[in-house]
Amino acid sequence: MTTDQIILFSLFGGVFAMLLWGRFRYDIVAFTALLLGVVLGVVPKEDAFSGFGHPATLVVALVLVVSAGLVRSGAVMLITRTLIDSSRKLGAHIAIMGAIGGVLSAFMNNVAALALLMPVDIATARKAGRMPAASLMPLSFATILGGMITLIGTPPNIIIAGIRGDQLGQSFSMFDFAPVGLVVSLSGLLFVALIGWRLIPRVEAGAQSGAGPEAANFVAELTVPEGHPRIGDTLSDLSDTADETGVQVIGLIRDGRRMFGSARHVSLKPGDAVIIEAAPEALDEFRAGEKLEFADDRRMTLLEAAEQGLALVEVVVPETSRIKGKSAQSIGLAWRQRTVLLGISRRGRRITDRLRRETVQTGDILLLLTPAETSEDVVTWLGALPLADRGLAVTENKKIWPATLLFGAAVAAASFGFIDLTVALGLVVVGYVLSRIVPLGELYDHIEWPVVVLLGSMIPLGAALETSGGTELIARLLTDLTTGQPAWVALLVLMVVTMTLSDVLNNTATAIVAAPVGIQMARTLDASPDPFLMAVAVAASCAFLTPIGHKNNTLILGPGGYRFGDYWRMGLPLQILVVAVATPAIMTFWPL
Repeated sequence: MTTDQIILFSLFGGVFAMLLWGRFRYDIVAFTALLLGVVLGVVPKEDAFSGFGHPATLVVALVLVVSAGLVRSGAVMLITRTLIDSSRKLGAHIAIMGAIGGVLSAFMNNVAALALLMPVDIATARKAGRMPAASLMPLSFATILGGMITLIGTPPNIIIAGIRGDQLGQSFSMFDFAPVGLVVSLSGLLFVALIGWRLIPRVEAGAQSGAGPEAANFVAELTVPEGHPRIGDTLSDLSDTADETGVQVIGLIRDGRRMFGSARHVSLKPGDAVIIEAAPEALDEFRAGEKLEFADDRRMTLLEAAEQGLALVEVVVPETSRIKGKSAQSIGLAWRQRTVLLGISRRGRRITDRLRRETVQTGDILLLLTPAETSEDVVTWLGALPLADRGLAVTENKKIWPATLLFGAAVAAASFGFIDLTVALGLVVVGYVLSRIVPLGELYDHIEWPVVVLLGSMIPLGAALETSGGTELIARLLTDLTTGQPAWVALLVLMVVTMTLSDVLNNTATAIVAAPVGIQMARTLDASPDPFLMAVAVAASCAFLTPIGHKNNTLILGPGGYRFGDYWRMGLPLQILVVAVATPAIMTFWPL
């Protein structure tokens, strides 16, 4: 073993020990290890920061922005309302989401499948009143398992098919991976849905990314536009959607007259204002789901002129505020500031007039709908005190199909090899920005920068381990270990070592290193190379012990509020199950 190899193995050991200890944040630990590698001469200084431009790092950052765009466009809400029921028990929810994720991952890149479903899962967790950490890790593992079924589901399968074509003259076809992949995926999904999720450590609300103060309930008005499909229905017909989203329908305003209890059986007409009480997130979901408007046509015209989209802002009215003792209409909030007073929270006290004519009192909490580029100026002009930013966003439900079609086209093009996935996701992000689905001012807010630093730091260390001969040393030791053993023992050991490598390196690099080793082992044992290549394909994808082995595990690290050492609790028994199931399946479908 060379000096460089000793240093690198020591660095990796130190990194994993520190990350499992959990005393210091994972990005600081990884970045410190990278700098030590440069100082000690095992990582070339010209390659020190190459990981920050690596496709794996870029994919993680781009996927988080794309996920935000799918949420903002209403695509996630459409899936949630169609397929997901937040009242289901957690185990049933995980089983359904896992099955959907597994099927999607078989026919699209599993990173893209998680990008589509992750915001759905987070939204469902919010509606169910639980932490997303309870279901995000099972969803990530399910999409990883589903990707093993086809050639295009995961990069290791594509790489292994290419290596087989180069060395043996013929590549694997689209569904050659399916027999073994289906057996392993179904077994893994059953484990995740029935047992695995119970092994995840509880994540407290304060550790959850994006956790914030409890939301106030606002009394708000939403307008029925011309041509609305609900015209002719009664106010009570909105009750199902209201119940699902946590909204209370209070009454109706027509021609300036407020109607309460008697309005439940009144047929809706264009221009009616539905009075509701809800938290901001529920209000926006109800409004988008029912395709109602924030205000009348004149005020909506002022809002739609915003260049960077709309923002929801919560402010408290102090004694010195411009609006105290006045109404939004009297101070010209709409025509002066292009801002709509969307709701008022008054600690349970009744609002007696239309919102824009209601006299605002000291201590009221106002929910303002304002152009994103001028939101701070509006708060200053009002002399109000902004509440802590809780990441409130306005669903642009009119852009649901452009956002969905753009994402679907990019995934299809990447899945069938017409364009690289990184470029495809980059084009989606550009499209979302140009179409204002994701406001330019919020573009970088959706990226989990500690996760980017973690990946950008670990990738150069993994590359240094490979170039120093560290991975080749492991392969040689593996070959020597299995000399004279039955072929199935060699197959088993190859899977275990490949899984271990995949948890340290990314799965793509592991497949590149392990596939030639598998072919060489088959030749040494005078066996068919195909079962060994299948073993590498399964093992390289099944990186469940750490957040750095697979991009999907990295994606959920921030949104799930996980620590580095949380993954192995469900991941270790799942990897043992995969080895136990995959070995006989490979020997059955791909005889030695």
